Amino acid sequence: MVQNQSPSQSQSQGPSPSRRPKGRAVPEGKSPASTRGTYAVGDERRLRILDAAVEHFAQWGFHASSLARIAKDVGITQGGLLHHFRSKEDLLVSVLRRSEEHDVDRYFAVEVHSATEFFAALVELAEYNSRRPGRTKMFNVLLAEAGDPGHPAHAFFVKRYAELVELTSDAIHQAVATGELKPGTDGVALAQEFAAVMDGIQLQWALDPQGVDMGARLRTYLDRLLRSITSSGAGLPAGPA
Repeated sequence: MVQNQSPSQSQSQGPSPSRRPKGRAVPEGKSPASTRGTYAVGDERRLRILDAAVEHFAQWGFHASSLARIAKDVGITQGGLLHHFRSKEDLLVSVLRRSEEHDVDRYFAVEVHSATEFFAALVELAEYNSRRPGRTKMFNVLLAEAGDPGHPAHAFFVKRYAELVELTSDAIHQAVATGELKPGTDGVALAQEFAAVMDGIQLQWALDPQGVDMGARLRTYLDRLLRSITSSGAGLPAGPA
């Protein structure tokens, strides 16, 4: 069995109404109810900043994006934005971590019992990515920029790919151990190949969303891959009609 969890799940994006640290003092002269309302407003504003930053990073990349323009889109001052995020680098990392944690919670926080189930979840993720173009295009832009070791997202993407390869190769190796996949299947090599194929399809989709069906292309690839490595020759289960 494979428990699909990433270390990035433990990196909090700051307190939310349901995850505020215990024991936070209530400011003098304010009731607990009014304090909760203040925190809620702050959390809502923080999320609006993150959403606006996604669109800016997708359109202009990191270096050409402006905190002042992001703040203006949210309806606050740049100083108000810096109250929530210390710098543009801090904002960038928070955007990436929030997106990564969301994906992990949505698709990989539950236990799967086979490589087939794991690959089916990857197809669902690709289909979901095609329905959120801002975030997906942002990922492509920042990934290209982050090849520079001095880029603030460089360490994030290095860590992300290492975790993705580890997660996928673990699923493959355990499926070999259960007999689902053929003996000798190289989990690390296939995991690296998969990451390259998924990102390549995603890039083609970003260039031509109408001409490239990201989910369907990935499904076809993974189905063909599974048929070549499963002991029974089975591929992915049929998708929705």
